[in-house]
Amino acid sequence: KIRFLTPIYHPNIDSAGRICLDVLKLPPKGAWRPSLNISTLLTSIQLLMAEPNPDDPLMADISSEYKYNKQLFLLNAKEWTEKYASQ
Repeated sequence: KIRFLTPIYHPNIDSAGRICLDVLKLPPKGAWRPSLNISTLLTSIQLLMAEPNPDDPLMADISSEYKYNKQLFLLNAKEWTEKYASQ
């Protein structure tokens, strides 16, 4: 199980820090395999952070903002980063 402790403004991560990513789900819906290693999982999460999947969101409102008002999404993501992830 993997989740974020720091709040993140992202369409595929909910307020509890859960991540919507196929390699974190068990088959038949997911792509989890015992052969996956931590490096592969972290790379998949890193890619999701850089390129959200708005068509499979956990946060529908953030997904809509990402799709239809990317400038506002980026502003909100920056504010959350400053608020929750900066010292």
